[in-house]
Amino acid sequence: MGNQLIHGDCLEWMRTQPDNCIDLTFGSPPYEAARTYGIDFAISGQAWVDWMVERMVEMVRITNGLVAMVVEGQTRGYRYSAVPALLMADLHRAGIHLRKPPVFHRVGIPGSGGPDWLRNDWEWIICATSGGKLPWSDNVAMGHTPKHDIGGQMSNRHADGERLNAYMSTRSRHQSYKLPGKANPGNVIHCKVGGGLMGHPIAHENEAPFPEKLVEFFIRSFCRPKGVVFDPFCGSGTTASVAVKAGRGYVTTDVRESQIELAKRRLKQSQTELF
Repeated sequence: MGNQLIHGDCLEWMRTQPDNCIDLTFGSPPYEAARTYGIDFAISGQAWVDWMVERMVEMVRITNGLVAMVVEGQTRGYRYSAVPALLMADLHRAGIHLRKPPVFHRVGIPGSGGPDWLRNDWEWIICATSGGKLPWSDNVAMGHTPKHDIGGQMSNRHADGERLNAYMSTRSRHQSYKLPGKANPGNVIHCKVGGGLMGHPIAHENEAPFPEKLVEFFIRSFCRPKGVVFDPFCGSGTTASVAVKAGRGYVTTDVRESQIELAKRRLKQSQTELF
C-alpha cells in the first residue's frame, strides 16, 4: 500500500479495505463539539461515542496491530462529559480488545480548570486491538537508560511476601539477569506543546494539532520498519510527516480538502528537509 492522502470520509474509505492491511492506526478525532471545523461538526455526549465506536470498530478490523486514538471530553456547566470512558466501555461491550490507555501529558491551557477546578494537563490515548499479542512492537524504542543499577532503588514483593528488587538483585535466583540497555518509557508520555513546539510551523494552520513527538512515540514503538501508518483524521498531516521521517509509509484521510492540501505542503517541505 503506497503513501496516500485521501480526501473523503474515513469510514467510507475503511469499508473498502481488506482486514489487517494497516500496521498501526494513530490519530485524534474531533473532541465532541469543541470546534466546528468549518463543517458544522457538533456531536456531543453519547451521540459522539456512537459515532466514534462505529469508526474505531472499522479501524481495528483493518489494522493488524495497534489502534491508538488521542481523545478528550468537554466540561460544560461544571460537569465533565466523560466520553473517553464511555467510549472505552462501549468498545469493550462491542468485543473490542482494549489495552490500558496511556496518558498524553502536557502543560494545559491556562484557565482550563475554570474558577473551581484543576488545569487539564493530560488527555486519554485509547488503545485497541483485535486481540492477543501485538504482531510487532519495540516497547523500549522511546525508552531511556535505566536510572538505577542492579540492586538499585525500585522494589516489589512476590506472592510469598518476599521483597525483591525490580532489577532482580537476588544473585542466587537471577544470575542470568542483565541490565537492559533501555528502560521501558512507561505509559505517561510527556510532550511539550504550543507555539513552535509542535515540530513543524505548518502544524499551527490546523485548529487542533498534536506534537510530532507524540506521533513518533507510537510509530517507533508500534509500527514495524517500512510498515504503514493510517491516520483517519489527517489535519495538518502530522502523522504522515512523522511516518516519512521514521521510514514508514502512510495513508491518511480527511473530509476537508483544505486539510489534504495543507498536508501536501507539509509533506513536500518535510521530504525536502529529509533528503
